[in-house]
Amino acid sequence: MGMAYIRDLITAAGLALDVAGVLVILIGAAAATILYVGRRNEAGVSFRLYRKNLGRSILLGLEFMVGGDIIRTVSVEHPGLDNVLVLGMIVLIRTILSWSMEVEIEGRWPWRAWFVEKSMLEASRAPALAPSAQSSPPAEPGPQPPLA
Repeated sequence: MGMAYIRDLITAAGLALDVAGVLVILIGAAAATILYVGRRNEAGVSFRLYRKNLGRSILLGLEFMVGGDIIRTVSVEHPGLDNVLVLGMIVLIRTILSWSMEVEIEGRWPWRAWFVEKSMLEASRAPALAPSAQSSPPAEPGPQPPLA
């Protein structure tokens, strides 16, 4: 097994990740469309769900493609500054695209998820007033001491 064979194997692995990314996007788009057609009677809800499902499949496909780019760049015999800069630009563009799609799908930045989850957890743990405590009349004052 020579270095050329290993390099070819690594390049093929990068290409396989690219193909997997494209397949994830295509299959996800088809599945999202099928689900949308089946739920068209729920107008606004079904379209938002369609966009969410389609966006998630695109995001997952992009993750596979970034992995393929990284593997192919590493497999180059002498990765020069040009190759690293091209990889950096590809990863940067795809990361920005992923973040913007995440905001579009979830309605918040990815790093704000912990805050939303924490707020929801705190809200669920907050003690609720009992209905009887809210509707009971105020207690009547007890006997007053005589004034001197």
